[in-house]
Amino acid sequence: METRKTVWKWVWVWNFDKEEDWLNAMAMNGWTLDSVGFCVYHFVRTEPGEYNVRLEMRKYDPEYISFMQETGAEYIGRMMMWIYFRKRADEGNFDLFSDLDSKINHLNKIARVLTVIGCMNLFIGIFNSLSGLRLAWINLCCATLLMYALGRIQGKEEALKKERSLRE
Repeated sequence: METRKTVWKWVWVWNFDKEEDWLNAMAMNGWTLDSVGFCVYHFVRTEPGEYNVRLEMRKYDPEYISFMQETGAEYIGRMMMWIYFRKRADEGNFDLFSDLDSKINHLNKIARVLTVIGCMNLFIGIFNSLSGLRLAWINLCCATLLMYALGRIQGKEEALKKERSLRE
């Protein structure tokens, strides 16, 4: 019986919640995330539903990782600014964001990063275009894609704000 599995998969930044759902569906099928890299996920065979997996965009912070480990969560790894944790399902509910405001704050963090990187690509693309460099279109395409991602993230944020106003 196979005990390890590697899956190559591309996930857009605005689909981080779908990525988390997919990772938890894999865990429900007995494949729990063990390590992560660029577009590659390494799984280990476990009991179906034994673990829950969560991810968050966050700067590297050893104190935060230690705090999470004190709560029973296992640090799986990082991929760029994304950090991955897993926790045994029998240890209770495992959420990184306890309420709508913390989810909205997380989306704001993602939006800030996308804005900075998108504006940098736009600036570089325009500068390169004015300088006559032929590959300037690459930066302009990246800026367009990042601004699209920003729009998707802001759409999720607006939906959460609407949900919050309905609950008040």
